[in-house]
Amino acid sequence: MCRACPGGWRLNRFLPGESGGARVNRQRDVVILGGGPAGMTAALWCKRLGLSHLLLESQESLGGQLFAIHNEVIDYPAVPVKSGAELQEKFAAHVELLDCEIECGVSVREVNLAERFLTVGKEGGEEARIDFHGLIAATGGAERRLGVPGEQEMIDRGEVYSATRDRERFAGKRAAVVGGGDRAFEGALLLAERGADVVLIHRSGQFKAREEFLHPVLAHPKIEIVTDARVERIYGAERVEGLDVALQDGTVQRLDVAGLFVRIGVEPNSHLLRGQVETDAEGYPLVDATGQTSVAGVFAVGDLCTRPLYSGIASAVGQAMVAAKQLSLYVEQKGAEL
Repeated sequence: MCRACPGGWRLNRFLPGESGGARVNRQRDVVILGGGPAGMTAALWCKRLGLSHLLLESQESLGGQLFAIHNEVIDYPAVPVKSGAELQEKFAAHVELLDCEIECGVSVREVNLAERFLTVGKEGGEEARIDFHGLIAATGGAERRLGVPGEQEMIDRGEVYSATRDRERFAGKRAAVVGGGDRAFEGALLLAERGADVVLIHRSGQFKAREEFLHPVLAHPKIEIVTDARVERIYGAERVEGLDVALQDGTVQRLDVAGLFVRIGVEPNSHLLRGQVETDAEGYPLVDATGQTSVAGVFAVGDLCTRPLYSGIASAVGQAMVAAKQLSLYVEQKGAEL
């Protein structure tokens, strides 16, 4: 059973009034955006370093992308677990034990780095303004989408699958996987090994998947590979029933499938910071060795600033620790200047 937001710390606890409109909260040394491994680690270190802090998470529970890990976690030192959800329980219990200041189920509506404040609120409720000295953004990344007709309807119906968790569902059925990297190839292999007929669709003839996935997929009799192709439309009113796939020769082929797995990479959830900090062409904030962005006292950690090749739970928590320590020096310096 997953833990809810630790301590039940609710938004109205810092709202100094009952009427509508934004309210001004007392200033925090550090505000942390995101409640995944990086955000929770940042909160732990802020607590240990004596920094007044507030972690804001849009979901009702802490954990972030841990809930999307349905396989064993065997590479996080000293904590082998059966799934990301099991690891989430351990993380959440730790921040609860230390009584970190956390608020779940809130939406960050604006971040103003120049004036050092942000506004948050809940659906149908009041907004609150929070002033801060420093900010740690740990908002992670999101699955990159195809951006084609029918995709949003598929997502709204809850047809977002995990090959590890849902492979039995597609046994004896036809499923499509889009992508050319490790996750696409691993997913195709898991589905095929459980009896699915898999069509792997990739936009080019070059693959980024590692050898351990590449050769088994290329040789598997239940996996058909379509290269130099792109999905143009997804069909199905109540469930996915088919795809339009544009081929290199200009023709469009209709594929009847029972499910679609989109594995074309991730993109950083940096929209709250864009235009205020320097980013690369894909929206990843540019940071120094401590995680500081182009704005002093503003840090990015975890998958928000780490390319998928190097992302992981271990790197996320390490970056968060470094950022919190560096922020403690920044806050101390700012205090001395007052």
